Amino acid sequence: MKFLPHPCKPTPETVWSIARIALAMLVCAMFAACSTAPSRFAGPGTFRDRLDEDEKPSMFASYFVLDNAAQRDEIVMYSAGLIGTPYVWAGASPEQGLDCSGLLTYILQQVLGRTMPHYTGSIAEMTRPIKRNELAPGDIVFFNTTGRRHSHMGIYIGDNNFIHAPAPGAKVRIERLGTRYYTEHLDGLRTLMPR
Repeated sequence: MKFLPHPCKPTPETVWSIARIALAMLVCAMFAACSTAPSRFAGPGTFRDRLDEDEKPSMFASYFVLDNAAQRDEIVMYSAGLIGTPYVWAGASPEQGLDCSGLLTYILQQVLGRTMPHYTGSIAEMTRPIKRNELAPGDIVFFNTTGRRHSHMGIYIGDNNFIHAPAPGAKVRIERLGTRYYTEHLDGLRTLMPR
């Protein structure tokens, strides 16, 4: 009787495939960075480094954090491996499809074995706010896309790119954080790293 690998744990072949994809993305990003001007996050209707009062970390909050810094890389690799997964509202696994918060909650379950609420507002409350200059791969970007704060989210992967499950009829994909739409709708940056 042949045992199949656990469907939620990546096989060594899957890890190498994701690593190759991540390396290819890094090479493309390096070339793209050389050919484009850096995006600015300033001006009316755009995100600024200065955070609003409720976007500042609390000294007394107990935030959801990773066990170690290496898990940031695992989050980025898992998210890259989910590119192409169909968007399904309230979807919580690649098999059934994923929505924006389901993408992160699924990945955290795989990496940490712990869960978060499957709701963007709750995830924003449970994670530590950071400034633009602190943003690093594996952090979370939030957007106001419906007139409600933190109504959409994605996983920052570096070089001004993030991965998200955008909308019904679409698939998990990479977007540029510096595009006009996302710049104007960005309303929060969070990290899973402890202070």
